[in-house]
Amino acid sequence: MADTTADKTADKAVVTGAVTGGSVRGWWRARRRAARSDAGMTTSEYAVGTIAAAAFAAVLYKIVTSGTVSGALESMIGRALDAPF
Repeated sequence: MADTTADKTADKAVVTGAVTGGSVRGWWRARRRAARSDAGMTTSEYAVGTIAAAAFAAVLYKIVTSGTVSGALESMIGRALDAPF
């Protein structure tokens, strides 16, 4: 598993002496600071999000174009257009 930015920053804090004498608090502070600096999505997250959106669109298309839903929509639109004013 590859090191993340947070791992590298926390490890750097240990090496540079930011965490000395068994101070775990400083190590956690360095990890939180590094994690906050990680902004945005990576390419793999965009890919997974795009695939999920496409799959959801395909399922929604299949549902809306099914006979039952299509008939219900046509009926609803027909009733709305035939409504008396």
